[in-house]
Amino acid sequence: MIRDHQTLAIVLFSVFVAVTLGITTWVGRRRHGSVEEFYAGGRLFSPLENGFAIAGDYMSAASFLGISGLIALYGYDGMLYSVGFLVAWLLVLLLVAELVRNCGRFTLADVVAARMAERPVRIAAGTSSVAVSVLYLVAQMVGAGSLVALLLGGTGEAARSWTVVGVGALMVIYVSLGGMRATTWIQIVKAVLLMAGTIALTVLVLLRFHGDMNQLLSAAAERSGHGLDFLAPGLRYGGDWTARLDFISLGLALVLGTAGLPHILTRFYTVPTARAARRSVVWSIGLIGSFYLMTIVLGFGAAALIGSDEVRASNASGNTAVPLLALDLGGGAGSTGGAVLFAVVAAVAFATILAVVAGITLASSASVAHDLYASLRRRHGKSYGEVTVARFAAAGIGAAAIGLGLLARDLNVAFLVGLAFAVAASANLPVLLYSLFWRRFTTRGAVWSVYGGLIPAVLLVVFSPVVTGSPESLFPSVDFHLFPLQNPGLVSIPLGFLAGWIGTVLSPDPPDEARHAETEVRSLTGAGAV
Repeated sequence: MIRDHQTLAIVLFSVFVAVTLGITTWVGRRRHGSVEEFYAGGRLFSPLENGFAIAGDYMSAASFLGISGLIALYGYDGMLYSVGFLVAWLLVLLLVAELVRNCGRFTLADVVAARMAERPVRIAAGTSSVAVSVLYLVAQMVGAGSLVALLLGGTGEAARSWTVVGVGALMVIYVSLGGMRATTWIQIVKAVLLMAGTIALTVLVLLRFHGDMNQLLSAAAERSGHGLDFLAPGLRYGGDWTARLDFISLGLALVLGTAGLPHILTRFYTVPTARAARRSVVWSIGLIGSFYLMTIVLGFGAAALIGSDEVRASNASGNTAVPLLALDLGGGAGSTGGAVLFAVVAAVAFATILAVVAGITLASSASVAHDLYASLRRRHGKSYGEVTVARFAAAGIGAAAIGLGLLARDLNVAFLVGLAFAVAASANLPVLLYSLFWRRFTTRGAVWSVYGGLIPAVLLVVFSPVVTGSPESLFPSVDFHLFPLQNPGLVSIPLGFLAGWIGTVLSPDPPDEARHAETEVRSLTGAGAV
């Protein structure tokens, strides 16, 4: 029976891959070779379509596998991820969506460069965007590896590694052949599948407990091994001052990081107007909010029906809690229903990973080609050259993500995404907000803001317990950790804002009042927007 659900999951996953490759090939034949078509899909998507695509981009392996796993292991403290990921969208809706759509063309650097010296700003913003994207990609690779390890009974280390390589290869194909239009439709299909699968599992969990949430929570607390402490704050982030500061740091990163994620900002350029961008965000908030509420039910359901110890035994970071829950809800390991439900959930999780990595890879390759390459070696009038560079960049970024994904395969995917959010909030958010709202902001301030957040964030991660100093580290056999927190956001986010302010104050060049006024009018009214 185990072999049956393995076979069925592989068949379903293969069907999804075949369909998405078909979409990519079809779009690849119909598209034109223009930069706007490759990066923004011709700006032809409706708010509803883009809302589903944003939700598909955002609801990653970290959400589906990682958050539910953390809730199954740590109860109340694991819910922080669900709350943080959702609250972040209020910031995006109120401060970012319309203004970014009006000010930019394809990337974050477009918004900042609208009123600054282009070359240094594009190099800084492009570098930061690539760093954030690679970190985010690593989390998806780890999720893919964990899923395959479970599918093969936990014995397929070689298969786990080859899966990471295979996912990386597919994402390069999606981006290189189909560009934004194919990537968007893959994300829409994935969002529909993920919502359907999550709704089905949530309904089955609630039916198992007759719709009684108190009964569900009591059973989860009982089987967690922690009793009522499982339902109270502090199981993961309680105790000493280090854990509590880590809690604050993670919360800041999750709430502030979304507005700085390159692959989310890129989605606002795929609709024709700023109003459509705002409506896209409203649609996505509805989908994402419903999804995160359901992950709470799934997390506690896994704790109640599987038990925290069994979840941890399957995967130390809890990444396999949802597939194990599906197996149990379908009737158990020896049942046909369990095999079918497990296979469906595994296939949906694979679809989730593939769709998200395609979106991130496209955004990061756009940063390399449109910002870094265009700044270092401009070719006026030859837009096709930029698209070619983007395709090569997708291959290079895919290779880097594969290597890091193999290295970080034992870490929780939601935790890894938390690191990406911290870097985005430290390097991208300060320069974005300063550019949109601070009249005195200068080019030096912009460059210092990016590097002042990016470099400390990366260094603090390198010298944190994530890399060395604990049994769960990337390199557990050595110890050179100097920074006690696992998430750098509490320190690196204020440093990003501070560096931008200091750079502006110390700048020898005065701010360009005329360009700021032009940018302000454009951001608020859409006059002159692309």
